[in-house]
Amino acid sequence: MQLEDVQRVTVLGAGNMGHGIAEVAALAGYDVSLRDINEELVQEGYDQIEWSLGKLAEKDRIGDDEADAALDRVEAFVDLEDALDGADVVVEVVPEKMAIKKDVYDEVVEHAPDEAVFVTNTSSLSITELSEVTDRPERFCGMHFFNPPVRMDLVEVISGKHTSDETLDLIEGLAESMGKTPVRVRKDSPGFIVNRILVPLMNEAAWIVESGDATMEAVDSTTKFDMGLPMGSFELADQVGIDVGYHVLEYMHEVLGDAYRPCPLLAEKVEAEDLGKKTGKGFYDYEDGDGAQIPSDAVDADVRRRLLAVMANETAGLIGNDVADAEDIDEAVKLGAGFPDGPAKLADAEGLDSLVETLDALAEETGEARYAATDYLREAAESGGFRGGAGGGDDAGDADGGPDYEVLNVEVDGRVGHVEIDRPHRMNTISGEVLDELADAIDRLDADDEVRAILLSGAGDRAFSAGADVQSMAAGGADPIHAVELSRQGQRTFGKLEESDKPVVAAIDGYCLGGGMELATAADMRIASERSELGQPELDLGLLPGWGGTQRLARIVGEGRAKEIILTADRYDAETMAEYDFVNEVVPDDELDERARELAEQLAGGPPIAQKYTKRAIHAGRTDNEAGLEVEAMGFGHVMNTDDLMEGVTAFMGDGEPEFEGK
Repeated sequence: MQLEDVQRVTVLGAGNMGHGIAEVAALAGYDVSLRDINEELVQEGYDQIEWSLGKLAEKDRIGDDEADAALDRVEAFVDLEDALDGADVVVEVVPEKMAIKKDVYDEVVEHAPDEAVFVTNTSSLSITELSEVTDRPERFCGMHFFNPPVRMDLVEVISGKHTSDETLDLIEGLAESMGKTPVRVRKDSPGFIVNRILVPLMNEAAWIVESGDATMEAVDSTTKFDMGLPMGSFELADQVGIDVGYHVLEYMHEVLGDAYRPCPLLAEKVEAEDLGKKTGKGFYDYEDGDGAQIPSDAVDADVRRRLLAVMANETAGLIGNDVADAEDIDEAVKLGAGFPDGPAKLADAEGLDSLVETLDALAEETGEARYAATDYLREAAESGGFRGGAGGGDDAGDADGGPDYEVLNVEVDGRVGHVEIDRPHRMNTISGEVLDELADAIDRLDADDEVRAILLSGAGDRAFSAGADVQSMAAGGADPIHAVELSRQGQRTFGKLEESDKPVVAAIDGYCLGGGMELATAADMRIASERSELGQPELDLGLLPGWGGTQRLARIVGEGRAKEIILTADRYDAETMAEYDFVNEVVPDDELDERARELAEQLAGGPPIAQKYTKRAIHAGRTDNEAGLEVEAMGFGHVMNTDDLMEGVTAFMGDGEPEFEGK
C-alpha cells in the first residue's frame, strides 16, 4: 500500500489519546472512523474533537471552514465491524495492558480489510508480541503519539521483529502527512526512545530521595533550574501520572531485569492512589497544598551528575543495541519531552568520562545493577562522546566547509543568507547556544560578499520566537553577575545583526515575544503573518527587556508606544503593530514565506555600497544629528566613484533594470 492509497483511518479507542489522534487524522484530510465499546464513550470522544476544533478556530490556528470540514470527516461507531469497514490503516489506542490489546486484535482480524495496516499506540509494550496475534505481522508496527496529539509533534514509529520496511515507510509518511515528525525506532525495545530515557530518570530521582542522598526539592530544583528540563522530575511524574510511569517501569523490569527495579517510593504512591495532579495529590499536594513549588536555589551538583550518568547509560543502551542513533534519540526526546537539548548532547557536554566514573563509583558503593555502565558508553567515552569522535562532532562542519549548527538552519540561496532558528520543540526560544550560533552566523554572512541580504525566520508555524529560553538559562540562578553577562551577550549578538551592512528582513510567523521581539527589532524590516502575536511580556515576570529592547523599540515606534508595549506587557496582533510602525507589512499566513523571500531578494538586488552607507548614516544620526549628516555626506561622496552609480544611471536613462555588483 502506498500513502496515496490511504483514505480512511480507523481509530479504536475514543479516550484522550484516541480522540486526539482521530482529530489529527481528520485535520490532515483523512476520513476517520472513531470507535469505542459503548455509545457514551464514543460520543464523549466525538464531543471532545468538536470542542478542540472549535478552540483551534477560536485561536485562529485553523479557519472555521477547516474545523467544520474536519469534523464532517469523523464518524462515531460502537459496532467494530462497521468501524473497520473500508479501513486502510487501523490505529489501536486501547488501555495499556497486553491482554486487553491482544483481545482487541483477536476481534479486529475477523473484520478488517485484508489490505489494512495495523498500528498500535502503545508507549512501551512489545510490538512483536502484539503483531504475532494478528494475521499480518509484517504489516504491523508501533505509531506512538504523545499527549496531547494535536499539539505534540513527535510520533515514534516502531519496528517489530516482523515489520516490513514498506510498512515503516508508509506509517512514517502518514505521520508526516498529519504534520508530525516521525522518528524511527529500529528495534522493538521496552520504552522505545522517550520513555526509555524518562522513566529510568524518574526512577533514579526517586531512588536518590529514598536513599536520603538528597531531598525532593533538591532533585527538582536541579532538574528544572540547573539541567534546564521543562519540569522537575517529581513534578513531571505528577503531571503525567505516577502510575503511568510506574507501570512502564514494571514492564521494563520484567523484560530487562533488575536495573529497572522500581523504587519503593513510587510503589507507595501508586498503592496509596496518590497519582499526581489527576488525583489531587502525588509528590506534591494540589488540593490542600500549593502544588509544585520548586526552589530555584536548591541545586545539587551530585544530583546533576547522577541523573546525567543514568540518562547517558540509557542513551548508550539504545545506541549500542541499534534501537536508534544519537541524533534520533536527541530529536525524539526534545520533541516528545520538551528537553532543551537531547540526552546525548547533554551527556557529551558534561563529559562521558566523568559520567562513567560516577556510575562506577555508585556501582561499587551500592552494588545496584542500574549503575553498571554499558559497554557502548565506555566505548563512546573513549572515542570522544556520542556525537564526537569518528562520527563528527558539533564542529565537524557541513559538506560545503561551513559550520554544522545545532540550533540554527543557515543557508545561502542566491544572494540571500537565510537564518532560521530551529527549536520548534521550544517555540524557537532563544538560549545561550542560539546566541552563540547566531553571532557566528551573522559574522560569516557579513563576510560573504556573495550574500547581499539576510532573512530571519523561525522553524515551524507556531513561533518566530517566543522569547528567551528561561529554563535553559537558569543555571546561573539569581546571580546578578551571570544575569548582566547574559544581557550583554544578547545585546552584542543582536547588535551585530543591527549593525550589519546588509539589509536584514525578519519574517514573523506566530509568537514573537520577549527576546524574540527584541531579535526582530534588530532587523531593518519586518513582515508578519496575520496570525502573529507580538509583545514584550518581561514585566509580567518581574523582568525588563535585556537584549536591547528598551532602546531599539523606542527608536522604531516612538518612546510613548515603546513604554506602552513594555510597561503593559500586553500582546498585540500584527495589524496593530503595523499601525504602530513596527511591522512594515502584514500578509496572509500562507503567503509569508514567499513575500519575505521576495522582499529579501529585492533588497539583495540593491546597490550594496549605497545600502551600507545609508544604514550607517541613519544609525549615526540617532543620537547626534551632525554625526549622521557627516556620515551621509561621506557616503554620498564615496558612492560617486563607484561602478554601481554608473550602472544605476545608465539603467535609468535606458529605462532598464540595474545589476549592481557592489563595486
